[in-house]
Amino acid sequence: MTIELTADDGHRLSAYRAGPEDATRGLVLIQEIFGVNGHIRRLCDHFGALGWAVVAPALFDRAERNVELGYGPDDRARGMALRARVPDAGALADVEAAAAALPAGARKAIIGYCWGGTVAWWGATRTGLFQAAVGYYGGGIAAAREEVPRCPVQLHFGEKDGGIPLSDVEAIRAARPEVEVLVYAGAGHGFACEERDSYSPPNATVAQARTEAFLDSHVAR
Repeated sequence: MTIELTADDGHRLSAYRAGPEDATRGLVLIQEIFGVNGHIRRLCDHFGALGWAVVAPALFDRAERNVELGYGPDDRARGMALRARVPDAGALADVEAAAAALPAGARKAIIGYCWGGTVAWWGATRTGLFQAAVGYYGGGIAAAREEVPRCPVQLHFGEKDGGIPLSDVEAIRAARPEVEVLVYAGAGHGFACEERDSYSPPNATVAQARTEAFLDSHVAR
């Protein structure tokens, strides 16, 4: 279902919510540069079925409301342009609003994909709200690798990601040895998204299992 949130700076945004309202575990799930689209909603529903209360904030609402894109070249160009109009501090404020919308007393985690992978990293390093964080192919993490996570972090990257060279991945690994950094052989950017041409079912299945095990190990049921 769709709900409305209000960030600390007064900005109002929509969010997709899934899972039990009385859950003891909450998850903030962060979009790619394609909005809170069908792929993101399916991820929310999947984690909701596992017993998580999930909130996915519509970060693009700071630039344009009701944006839901596909995965073609024009969609990517529009998504990149919209992302450029969303200040990093605004995105983080929306993350905090999403966390506040989770059930009272729930232990919290954050997970993000693409742009959301970077935002999830900020959630781990720039807030103290989360007990665990997971990021998939976050292109901005290398530039922020000196930031210190305040919770356990697991990061997923594709070996053949054209936008995130392995040198960036190794720089993250060297700077943050406490972070679990996983690289998937032959996988490209977006390998865990069933709507992308780069979708890799075997790698996506392994990554999802690792993600669920990591979250289970750090966020009590």
